[in-house]
Amino acid sequence: MMTLPDDYTLEEKEELNRQFENLLQCWKSRKNDQDVEKVTEAYLLAANAHKDARRRSGEPYMYHPLAVATIIAGEMGMGRTSIICGLLHDVVEDTDYTVEDMRERFGDKVAEIVDGVTKLTKEDFHEQARSLQAETFRKVIMSMSYDIRVILVKLADRTHNMRTLDAMPHHKQLKIASETAQIYAPLAYRLGLYKIKLELDDLCLKYINPQAYESVERQLAEVREKVKWVFKLTRQ
Repeated sequence: MMTLPDDYTLEEKEELNRQFENLLQCWKSRKNDQDVEKVTEAYLLAANAHKDARRRSGEPYMYHPLAVATIIAGEMGMGRTSIICGLLHDVVEDTDYTVEDMRERFGDKVAEIVDGVTKLTKEDFHEQARSLQAETFRKVIMSMSYDIRVILVKLADRTHNMRTLDAMPHHKQLKIASETAQIYAPLAYRLGLYKIKLELDDLCLKYINPQAYESVERQLAEVREKVKWVFKLTRQ
């Protein structure tokens, strides 16, 4: 089996393995030793495939697929196939690996989902959703030829990108936040991912209207302090 390449520093290898262990701990759905073995294989393949890539923050790019897979496992409650696809979702698009490589190593379903994520570009998705009314949005998405797990991986990908949007230039922040508010947050709601939907709404407001976001944060902080104060009084 592959190991982590020496392109990563010792500290980065330790952090990668820490994040992978966290992924395994977040994975609460039913699994056996073979499931863990295949997820580990996907992790090491992705880490080798992305070994030369860095995020805008300077961190290894591999932190992103690990975070996406952790969202899929821990916050969406998905299983082996979806977790593997989260780890591999950018491999075909950004490296020399092909869909057929994915098929040979992980089977038809993983290959189909990774291929679907690769093809579901932001531009195509944006054009599809731009003219849709909220009431018909879910029906159109559900009728797409993609496995629904393609959409879930895209949502997990967007969620992590929103969580790390600080590293992007301001004009990119506005574009990504606006697209998220128009497409991904409503989609999360339609799929019943209410916690993710609320988080995306908050993050969109942070970048689209930072003054309103800060005002809401201050009000919430005041409410939390009042609740703590009242709770303290009732305990006396």
